[in-house]
Amino acid sequence: MSPQVAGLLQLTALIAALALAYRPLGDYMARVYSSEKNYLPEKWIYKAIGANPAADMRWPAYLRGVLAFSAVSVLFLYLMQRVQGSLPGSLGFSSIDPDQAFNTAASFVANTNWQSYYGEQAMGHVVQTGGLAVQNFLSAAVGMAVAVALVRGFARSRTGELGNFWADLVRGTVRILIPISVIGAIVLVACGAIQNFSGIHQVGQFMGGTQEWNGGAVASQEVIKELGTNGGGYFNANSAHPFENPNPLSNLFEIFLILLIPFALTRTFGRMVGSLKQGYAILGAMAVIWIGFTALMMWTEFAHRGPAFEIAGGAMEGKETRFGIAGSSMFAVATTLTSTGAVNSFHSSYTGFGGGITMLGMQLGEIAPGGVGSGLYGMLIMAIIAVFIAGLMVGRTPEYLGKKIGTRQIKLAACYILVTPALVLGFTAVAMALPTPADSMTNSGAHGFSEILYAYTSGANNNGSAFAGLNADTQWFNTTIGIAMLLGRFLPMVFVLALAGSLAEQKPVPETAGTLRTDKPLYAGLLVGTILIITGLTYFPALALGPLAEGLAS
Repeated sequence: MSPQVAGLLQLTALIAALALAYRPLGDYMARVYSSEKNYLPEKWIYKAIGANPAADMRWPAYLRGVLAFSAVSVLFLYLMQRVQGSLPGSLGFSSIDPDQAFNTAASFVANTNWQSYYGEQAMGHVVQTGGLAVQNFLSAAVGMAVAVALVRGFARSRTGELGNFWADLVRGTVRILIPISVIGAIVLVACGAIQNFSGIHQVGQFMGGTQEWNGGAVASQEVIKELGTNGGGYFNANSAHPFENPNPLSNLFEIFLILLIPFALTRTFGRMVGSLKQGYAILGAMAVIWIGFTALMMWTEFAHRGPAFEIAGGAMEGKETRFGIAGSSMFAVATTLTSTGAVNSFHSSYTGFGGGITMLGMQLGEIAPGGVGSGLYGMLIMAIIAVFIAGLMVGRTPEYLGKKIGTRQIKLAACYILVTPALVLGFTAVAMALPTPADSMTNSGAHGFSEILYAYTSGANNNGSAFAGLNADTQWFNTTIGIAMLLGRFLPMVFVLALAGSLAEQKPVPETAGTLRTDKPLYAGLLVGTILIITGLTYFPALALGPLAEGLAS
């Protein structure tokens, strides 16, 4: 069987698995966020934090909950790293330096999971499991809560109430993320991932030196890392490490976990707004972009010419032989079109165009299907922009799901889509202009520029993957990428929740013969075109200086 055919079969199996899970999981999540019943463990949590889950919040109160909870999480994780040397189970590792502790705390709370350290050489068991893994659950639940609040903004009328943040946070964690993670961890252990609390072992002599391996609760952290579109690896090699991702079966399962909730949330959206067709339209737009990027990546990596590439069957540099080009390409697209950031190969070693595809996937806003929660609310913002453009073309006031898209709504949507490009391009320009940051680049020319551009694209879009050629463990990059991650995560949430509140206050607009049908393939096509055009106009000059220049020169 040729590698191309094997890749096609893997992709087909993945699509089939996602299709089977789509309806039951999407409907279940809609029931979770619409239920008025509280389970006993949830009641204990509400009592402990002093929250009333039945009290609906307007958008400012909902936002205060998001920001306050996230601020406390950053502080807690920062302090845990700073005192690691005094904690039990630290494996002898010292406390983390202040700039790196800030970067890591911001990274995991912002659902970015950017890592400028070697996981197996820096973090002990307590920080890994009690700090990083906990934030993998909580940051994902925060993103889902914000998405559900926006959906309620479309579904409700004549009220500014969007639900209760604490109830949404707890239910997303307890009823969705934890149960799936328990099952997923068992699957990964069965595939060969490790799960223990052993220490550091010397395993033999290699090339005149010794090889040391860490144990750890890897499978349990790996599953929520993918399911919550987090991406932080227990080991420096991330999902290329055999303890995290042992074989092609575990690789395909991890890709499935990455895409599972973001795709299923489109059915949750359709169910909650009372129109499954609206959910299918959003799903269709996401699926077209994802399949298109996957096919393009496979073609780029398989078709790259040259004697070495032809002997290897394609561009194998930086890829694990146990996954091959197809498994690596599928993983790379899934992780950069979502906010996951996990890697099973090194994107810096991809072809020029292949590296550009991973960057473009993040620059789309990671909405196809995007991160858990963030992908849905990002796509709904683009849906509003597409409706606005259609309204301009026909001279009609734009409407979406029975809500008028007026001046306030379009300003909030515009602010949302401008935040991330401003952070990415601004920080990249400053880094390239200053003399010191450029010293961290492993390569010069177009590829070196791509390393810097990729780093800030990954940070500001809350992805977390790296181009694997940039030394980011410096005060400059730890600080600036940390700031980009926090602003890239929480500033857009401000505009999303403000938009949700303005929509919930409106009364529904009756559908007429002139209303744009947003549940049809024509609108889904318009939505895809809007996404690609806006991204192209925003990032094309920067991409032309980096991956496009490199790809055309090769």
